[in-house]
Amino acid sequence: MKLDARIAVAVVRLVYRLFLPWTVTGQDLVPREGPLVLVSNHVHNTDAILLMLAFPRPITFLAKEELFRIPFIGMLLRDAGMFSVARTGTLQQKRDVMRQAERLLTDGRVLAIFPEGKRSPSGVLAEARPGAAFLALHSGAALVPVAITGTEQFVGRRWWLHRTRLTVAIGAPFRLPESSGPVARSESARHTDALMRRIATLLPKGRRGPYAD
Repeated sequence: MKLDARIAVAVVRLVYRLFLPWTVTGQDLVPREGPLVLVSNHVHNTDAILLMLAFPRPITFLAKEELFRIPFIGMLLRDAGMFSVARTGTLQQKRDVMRQAERLLTDGRVLAIFPEGKRSPSGVLAEARPGAAFLALHSGAALVPVAITGTEQFVGRRWWLHRTRLTVAIGAPFRLPESSGPVARSESARHTDALMRRIATLLPKGRRGPYAD
């Protein structure tokens, strides 16, 4: 992480502590080395920043390109080494992103992904996409489920004036069976369902959506 990003993160952490009380649980469960795929629910554009502040290791994001256009947040993401993903990109672009993600994991880094692929303003989990499971299956990296609560209350332009209590719950890491060949769509869907249920168990029952069972 570049020096200017470290300073910016420190400033944001102070602001969050002063105006947005937040707690983190499960930090002791995170392996201190080795590749990890962090998978989290996604409610608000500030979720990425909150994960950067709360997770005990530096993380790199597969973030939608729209986030990079937001003043300050975009600067933080770029300086921290994040890279953008176009939700309507070509097949080749998507393959390039996957290759880059696999290289990051090979280097032993932490890659954070919002499996839902978009925000859920209601805070209720939505159907997930298979990218996170695909990466975990091919790389053998452990998955770390994370649930964010509180950012669903960030509504309107003055949300930052309210002392909303935020929680970041980190679950125990787990692994999917490593795959050396093509993964069937049904297998990818099954593993995606499994990782989303891990996230769901960290959320209140009313926010688990299709992963409530």
